[in-house]
Amino acid sequence: MVTTTFTTTDNQVPDLEDYNLFNCDSALGEALDAFSAADAQQACQSYGERLGSKHVLQLAQRANINEPQAAIYTRTGERQDVVTFDPAWHSLLTMLFDMGVHSAAWQDGQHVRRAALFYLHAQTEAGSLCPVTMTFAAVAALQDQPLFDQLAPLLYSRDYDGANAPVSQKRSMMIGMGMTERQGGSDVRSNTTRAVAIGHSEPVYELHGHKWFFSSPMSDAHLVLAYEQEQLSCFYLPRWRPDGSMNTVHIQRLKNKLGNRSNASAEVTFDGAWALRVGEQGAGIPTILRMVNQTRLDCVLGSAGLLRQGLVQAMHHTRYRMAFGKRLADQPLMQSVLCDLAVESEAALWLGMALAHAVTQQNDPVQKAFLRIVAPAAKFWVCKRSIAAIAECMEVWGGNGYIEDAPLARLLREAPVNSIWEGSGNVMCLDVLRALSRDPEGAALLLEYLADDCRADPVLSQAMAQLKQWLSASADVRQSRAREITQRLVLLVQATLLYRHAPAWLAEAFVRARFEESAGVFGASIYTDAAAILERAYRPA
Repeated sequence: MVTTTFTTTDNQVPDLEDYNLFNCDSALGEALDAFSAADAQQACQSYGERLGSKHVLQLAQRANINEPQAAIYTRTGERQDVVTFDPAWHSLLTMLFDMGVHSAAWQDGQHVRRAALFYLHAQTEAGSLCPVTMTFAAVAALQDQPLFDQLAPLLYSRDYDGANAPVSQKRSMMIGMGMTERQGGSDVRSNTTRAVAIGHSEPVYELHGHKWFFSSPMSDAHLVLAYEQEQLSCFYLPRWRPDGSMNTVHIQRLKNKLGNRSNASAEVTFDGAWALRVGEQGAGIPTILRMVNQTRLDCVLGSAGLLRQGLVQAMHHTRYRMAFGKRLADQPLMQSVLCDLAVESEAALWLGMALAHAVTQQNDPVQKAFLRIVAPAAKFWVCKRSIAAIAECMEVWGGNGYIEDAPLARLLREAPVNSIWEGSGNVMCLDVLRALSRDPEGAALLLEYLADDCRADPVLSQAMAQLKQWLSASADVRQSRAREITQRLVLLVQATLLYRHAPAWLAEAFVRARFEESAGVFGASIYTDAAAILERAYRPA
């Protein structure tokens, strides 16, 4: 019998660790400058170093290996409805709270800084962003409500507190969301949860019903929709009642979901659960849409972060891996694939950061229209493109990328959620059409603004003219072409952003690849500036 002993690791790529996620990303630093957030450079540099450290990368892996567990009953049979998490999960949330990603931008107005930190964190561990993004978005829904004065100190606190206790005993809090029911999905008007008034001078209610997806079940409260008589209203539903008893929000099971394993999503029932109405009776959808619109932007940023990490992992791999006598990075076909991925990644980054900047510019009618119309379009496009792009990055790794021990598997499992959560592709495209029709003045301002930027490039000018032609068609035709319209809108916005802020040769490469060639698969476009594109895309420190 012959025994083979391997003493060296032949042609295997070392793990990418102890690197700075921010320093190796030229475009992110430029975006901070372009969108008036240059003073965030130091925070991003520090956070980028921390996120790329071996220690934090191990925390991310551990949080996903040791999945949350539901402890619905105590040993003696009493309901407790608790979900327990690995300590690594709490460490990751502590990092996010410490940087203020969960709420600080509502106080200091630094939405671009916050977007950059969110984008960086998504590259290391995306699951821990879920409760943070919902808490951040809940502030948008609650800040003009009487309840907010009581909650604000806890929501703005940077001292993460993961204890399962009434908020009166906590240093900080998180807020989740529960809209989806088993019979309705995105059609929230088909909800069956009912609210029964129990207060006379205050809008206090008991809720009876269920939620099919209850995100981040250990949040201190959730915003939910329920019918109050025949009108759909929004309610603040805490984990603990004001008298200090557990609220009757009963976990039925944790969802066995695709994606990250660090976070939990539950199916729950309400058995007379105590709640406060938020907003006016019957204004449930407009109230909670303030939260939804913000989480949609975070879907864009999160997908852009996943895409970026996939690109970095692919480029790192090709600089070490040998095939057919030379490095993968030196082979022309691989360079075409990497260039296409790099251009896609940078375009997604600029789009997400431009939307975050628009949040701070709501007095500008063009920026207001940009945020309302382009945000759902960006969610549709960037979230879908990230799935295909990360799959391509996995192919760069080959069989090694298909193994769960490697980072690509977790990235690919995570990518589809942003395309589904807060409205799947068709819902987003219909929302784009709805936004264009409901605000014709804003739509006209936005389209003319884009047209001005497109006039210098005949290819973009022609694409813009075609978009306007599609938008002038009948309602049925517009709906049948909604995906085509949305895709064209996003690509035009990305192209104009690159022309405004990135090197001209990169913008020109993007236009050639996405408008002239439009091959459909990554790597089928020709890049004459391949060396420059790849050098810009990833510069390891």
